[in-house]
Amino acid sequence: MNSPLDAIDNCTLHALPDGRAVATRLGIRNASTRRHQRDAAHCICIARGARGSQRATPHQSCAGTMLALRLASRMTARRASSRRLSVPSVMKAAVVREPGAADALKVESDFPVPDIAAGQVLVKNAFAGINFIDTYHRSGLYARDLPFVGGQEGGGEVVAVGSDVKDVKVGDKVAYSVFGSYAEYTAVPAAKCLPVPDDVPMDVAVSCVVQGLTAHYLTSDAHAQLIQPGEWMLVHGVGGGTCQWAAQMAKIRGYKVIGTCAKGKGDIGKATGVDELILYDEAPGTAYEDYESVDGLAKVLEITDGAGCKAVIDGIGKATLDMSLGSLAQRGIFVSFGNASGAVPAYPPLRHIAKSSFMCRPKLLDYTRNREELLYRSNEIMGWLQSGQLKVSVDTSFPLDQAAEGHKYLESGASTGKVLYRID
Repeated sequence: MNSPLDAIDNCTLHALPDGRAVATRLGIRNASTRRHQRDAAHCICIARGARGSQRATPHQSCAGTMLALRLASRMTARRASSRRLSVPSVMKAAVVREPGAADALKVESDFPVPDIAAGQVLVKNAFAGINFIDTYHRSGLYARDLPFVGGQEGGGEVVAVGSDVKDVKVGDKVAYSVFGSYAEYTAVPAAKCLPVPDDVPMDVAVSCVVQGLTAHYLTSDAHAQLIQPGEWMLVHGVGGGTCQWAAQMAKIRGYKVIGTCAKGKGDIGKATGVDELILYDEAPGTAYEDYESVDGLAKVLEITDGAGCKAVIDGIGKATLDMSLGSLAQRGIFVSFGNASGAVPAYPPLRHIAKSSFMCRPKLLDYTRNREELLYRSNEIMGWLQSGQLKVSVDTSFPLDQAAEGHKYLESGASTGKVLYRID
């Protein structure tokens, strides 16, 4: 037996608190029987506000249809305006079409604004972070499908929300880590959005995403709890970048910390609060440490009374491999997470036999496996920022139009803190 709704084509009824309903996309089929005409009129009356089985005249049916359409249109417009601000169809973006040196990063002004799928939001970026991993993608060291918009760290205001998004709304201030942040707009899974407190500036919040989250997992989990509070940790490169954060977080967690950095960044290294600081000369013509200028391993063994460190956090790579392995304590762990001086070469596992030591080569994605873990790390970092326990140094910000210059600056080793793009 046909119901009244069988006479309505594409009809959706939305219940209102007073018992009425609004019909959207209302249209009457070509009814071939009087019963179908009557059922259609009945539904129109419901949309118009009639009760029970009240019948409608043809005039009332027409008026009911128009009223339903007007109400539905207003509701749809109101709902759409709450889920999307005005967004253009094209945007400015820094794009890699062929891998290469920094100049391979080209700024285009007519790159399509990404569409958002279910579960995603569109963020209008205020800042994008520049990280060493971005240079690996640009150069082809870490292969990506071409072309691609650079970057994987940004933040700004949510301007559109896709279906199935419940925890993020238009107007929210968020930071995130997904590919494609070197642009005016980025489509971001809502589950990857990190809420930014009102008292944390957006440039600081963006700085904490890749480098802050990386420093967090390095000092909390990547060492597999093989170090305990009160034991020694060696952190390379505390004069800037991720390890400027890591040194501070290691101290917050109660480890004794030996830091290393170039003499020109000594004041910054000391400001992290490390217990001991090993200073190197700068390599000629660069801002990088000359790791041959000081016997860092001898200093580590002197500081630790010959015992070594239970954990070594190393983002330098090739230049510090021997020192890092030599600095390990018995059953200590070498955590290698970066290649600032070049990729770590392959080496035989037998190098670990002397002290039954361990080696780990982690990545951020494996330590932010779900939203719960992501928010745990982000909320702890934001809390440290708000309390003043953690201090972030934003070195400089480049306009997005100078995308290549931003990469050149980071790769020069001159930075003393976070390097960003400003996206106006």
